[in-house]
Amino acid sequence: MALKSRENPVVTKLNSSEFNSIFTEEVLDLKKLFDKYQYEIRVAGGAVRDLLMGQKPTDLDFATTATPQQMKEMFTIENVRMINMNGEKHGTITPRINDKENFEVTTLRIDMVTDGRHAEVEFTTDWKLDANRRDLTINSMFLGFDGSVYDYFFGYEDLQKRRVAFVGDPDVRIKEDYLRIMRYFRFYGKIAESPDKHEEKTLQVLSNNVEGLQCISGERIWVELKKTLQGKFAGDLLKTMIGVGVAKYIGLPENPNLEELDKVLKRAEHMKLHPMSYVAALLRNVDEVTVLHSRLKFSSYDRDLTYFLVVHREDKVSTRPLLPYEKLVLNSKIKQKDSYEYVREVLKYRGEESLLEQFNKWEIPRFPINGKILKVNNVAPGKNYSTILSRLKDIWIENEYKQSVEDLVKFIPDIIKEYDKKK
Repeated sequence: MALKSRENPVVTKLNSSEFNSIFTEEVLDLKKLFDKYQYEIRVAGGAVRDLLMGQKPTDLDFATTATPQQMKEMFTIENVRMINMNGEKHGTITPRINDKENFEVTTLRIDMVTDGRHAEVEFTTDWKLDANRRDLTINSMFLGFDGSVYDYFFGYEDLQKRRVAFVGDPDVRIKEDYLRIMRYFRFYGKIAESPDKHEEKTLQVLSNNVEGLQCISGERIWVELKKTLQGKFAGDLLKTMIGVGVAKYIGLPENPNLEELDKVLKRAEHMKLHPMSYVAALLRNVDEVTVLHSRLKFSSYDRDLTYFLVVHREDKVSTRPLLPYEKLVLNSKIKQKDSYEYVREVLKYRGEESLLEQFNKWEIPRFPINGKILKVNNVAPGKNYSTILSRLKDIWIENEYKQSVEDLVKFIPDIIKEYDKKK
């Protein structure tokens, strides 16, 4: 696309403490290698955006005029190990510098053919052409090692305005890769200062293209959605996404439970909710969790947390409010550590700050009875072991974990009688 761009792309020169902190020995050694072979190399994308926002980048990606083949030859001559060669067809080589730090270095490229998911690329030495193929203006800037920020498409101004804008025509950009719909929301949460400053024409273009998300893999969608739900304005952005029509194309019900989501946001948004709490709020039952998981392919931890939230989010009646939640941990069939974390999230989801504080102080007691003790007390081995242990555990829990082994074994004869009657 022939876009309006700057004649002189250098917009500012950084010399901040965050900028200077990126120059580890490994980064400087990487630069020396490229200088030695007379290839240009600059920091690319997200790290430039973060530095301009006064943040230290979590990782550095680099762009270069060297082709993958030239990089491979250079690193081979210099005895630098290369790892993960899967990125080579896209132009990315990953050297391990000083056997200490890995860096992704990608050749400048142009997207020649796109199908809404993937692109066929051609390599170039033109920095502006590479910037031209990137999704958002705030992600299309480069940073020289001298601090010069190169911005061809006015991402610098957009960042100052906290504006999320596509490079060129949003419709064209989205049709190149429909995942950019989800990326728009992720970066909005990253840089915006309020939840409702979307440009209507941008939202309309997103809405016009949501159907394209059905051809994007669930794993790629979930990576973007999860990061959005870990950022600012998670609940509001989720509602805006649903408003533009993404729900049915990413595995959510066509009519998500927005009423429940609003309740959760009102009582608990300030409690640093896990991404799955936002997701669970939109789902009415475990069947809807199963459908969504089959589309987005959650990790087993995230999947089980969502089931747990949907099953246990309702009110629990008890003379001691914390007791039902303690039981969930002590009677859990999953890892106790996971069940403990899941209960914490249920309490956050419900906005139960006082109960959560009590639960955080609760030390998980150890149930003192096991099969060996039953055997010593003349209980014949068999299926009734689990029944007796379960019943003894209930008694122990109801009495707030105060009973000793001696106290509990006294109940065994009566439990066996009950068990025998039911046979």
